[in-house]
Amino acid sequence: MAMKNWRFRRTPDQPRRRDGSGPVLIHALDGFLGAGSAARLAAAQLRTDHGEVIHEFDVDEMLDYRARRPMIGFRENHYADYDEPKLQVVLEHDANGVPYFLLAGPEPDFQWERFVADVHDLIEEHDVPLTLGLGAVPMGVPHTRPAMITAHGTRPELVDRQNLWSAQVTVPSSAQSLLEYRLGQWGHDAAGYVVHVPHYLAQIDYPTAALALIDALVDRTGLAIDVDALRARQGAALLEIEQQIEEQGGKELLGGLEEQYDAFTRGAAQSLLASDEDLPSGDELADQFEQFLARQRKNDQG
Repeated sequence: MAMKNWRFRRTPDQPRRRDGSGPVLIHALDGFLGAGSAARLAAAQLRTDHGEVIHEFDVDEMLDYRARRPMIGFRENHYADYDEPKLQVVLEHDANGVPYFLLAGPEPDFQWERFVADVHDLIEEHDVPLTLGLGAVPMGVPHTRPAMITAHGTRPELVDRQNLWSAQVTVPSSAQSLLEYRLGQWGHDAAGYVVHVPHYLAQIDYPTAALALIDALVDRTGLAIDVDALRARQGAALLEIEQQIEEQGGKELLGGLEEQYDAFTRGAAQSLLASDEDLPSGDELADQFEQFLARQRKNDQG
């Protein structure tokens, strides 16, 4: 498909488009919905070297630096390589030249309503037909089974896949969930996917979850996204996980999670949240995997 010459910036005398002819907007923020770093890893695959920044948020007003301190390098006698946080909307194109907007970066700690209002203005300015969010949450699932995804949307027609579990729960909100909620109130189509990450892997990079998010995105939009590098990381990560579980004696607990997952997918269970006693407790899992997680964090910081 040939690349279109999109004109995104209106002159004052141009009317706003209302035919849904703009690109989709994909948001994947690093924050509350960031288990396994799935959203951040997915955003990295969606970001190219030739994207055009069309909007940049003032992170100095939105970020709590003391809660999430950016990394900086120390080289013998001086500081260098400051990892400056950026929250941007970038116009990207897939391998076939199809345009899409990518909103990625740290989830705002402050000024959520202002953030949502700014995104809303951008959606109207560029006639975005659909906003899609990517996120991840820790759940009682094993890494040895297919990644489970929960789909959601502002209208039932926007939910393009059947969720395997049905629940009505009240959970802490996020900037992404508030964005979708407000867009629905304002009459815009918004949807998204949340992948379930094994809770014993929630604090480390888990490429399998990121790949599940991208697969769902591609199935819906038809975008051509290169994920070869991420798949290579997945293989190495799974091998390391298996080795660490073997060393830490976690096979029995993993087997319990597998049995619970299999029973659920057969319809024997009503919800992954329904019966805590059927699952290994968080303390039991923590005892088995604490050394594994500590080692992974140490390697990441090394």
